[in-house]
Amino acid sequence: MTRYLKLAMLAVLALVTFAPAASARQPVVVLRGYYGPVFYRPWPYWNAYGPGWGWPYGYAPAPTTGGVKFDSKTMKDAAVYVDGGYAGTVGKLKTFPLSPGTHDIELRDSEGHSSYQERIDVIAGKTIELHPDYK
Repeated sequence: MTRYLKLAMLAVLALVTFAPAASARQPVVVLRGYYGPVFYRPWPYWNAYGPGWGWPYGYAPAPTTGGVKFDSKTMKDAAVYVDGGYAGTVGKLKTFPLSPGTHDIELRDSEGHSSYQERIDVIAGKTIELHPDYK
């Protein structure tokens, strides 16, 4: 009986010693990220509560560019110039990404004469529609 008593006492002692450490929550580190606070657990406990625990509400990065779309029926062969640099033709570009900010858009015909000019403000995640036929 003493052998079982010693074994039981050893099991209780192990339970009392290791149970609080095993059930304790790991520290959460909060850093200031680019899109707001970032919560994560230091390695090796980063996935202690399952995959994706570090991002409890999901993480979707914000778009970094805006879009420019040409809606033109007659000017498919016109050359597109953005801030003075050649970008392509209207027919090939259709919709293309552009960094946020103010840009000068110019369309030139095959002889190099400017047929359409506009200054636009590009916003990240938004697409601007241009209608060069109607101006």
